[in-house]
Amino acid sequence: MILEDGRRAARANARKKAQSTKVSVVGVIGEIFITGGVLVLLFLGWQLWLNDLIEGNEQTEVAQELQNEWTKGGVIAPPAPPDRPDPGEPFVAAEPSFASQFATLIVPRFGADWVKPVREGVGTSELADSLGHYPGTAMPGAVGNAAFAGHRTGWGAPFGPIIDLQIGDSIYVETEDGWYKYVYRSMEYVMPTGVEVLEAVPNVPGLDPLDRIITLTSCNPPLTAAERIIAYGVYDTWYPRAGGPPAEISGVVSASAGG
Repeated sequence: MILEDGRRAARANARKKAQSTKVSVVGVIGEIFITGGVLVLLFLGWQLWLNDLIEGNEQTEVAQELQNEWTKGGVIAPPAPPDRPDPGEPFVAAEPSFASQFATLIVPRFGADWVKPVREGVGTSELADSLGHYPGTAMPGAVGNAAFAGHRTGWGAPFGPIIDLQIGDSIYVETEDGWYKYVYRSMEYVMPTGVEVLEAVPNVPGLDPLDRIITLTSCNPPLTAAERIIAYGVYDTWYPRAGGPPAEISGVVSASAGG
């Protein structure tokens, strides 16, 4: 009897050891998977951040090349004084050819040296290396709605800081003709189907426009396309190139012309 009890105890101990070994192996494998997952997520996050940084810098260089081309590599006029004469009605250029780079966007709120190129079109290829201007919407300075699109994450994330805009912030569209200043006013979120934000009067289809408006669109939340984040601004004035850039962005413009 005593011998049989000993055998039972030995078998029970063996089963416990086997179960303990299995649990330990499963635990180790689980920890490996968890650690591997964390490392993969960290790598992807780092790679996304690094790619955005590299591509964002490349976009800035392209924008600076455009600025330099417009100044013909020479010295730009001094910054326009705050009390400059009224420049009158802004010059409005014809809509450019599809995919051509025809403008830069300068938003001081996004950084002291923030400047990005703008292409005509908002397809995958156009937004891969630039901001895009929606074909059929107003040109800079025109009555109506000048609408632009850009990525918030990936592809340089030019509109990554769009959420940081504050009422009264300046938004400049620069072309070969000069600088068009808009002032940020409001923000809203719409579904991807909410194309009414691109109407001449945003969200009011069929109404004839009286104002000059700028609309910036991007995806929301970051890393998804579930919604669209929309930022609106109103026209303030324009600065013909011959009179020099507005003082607020003269450093951005001068840096490219002298580079």
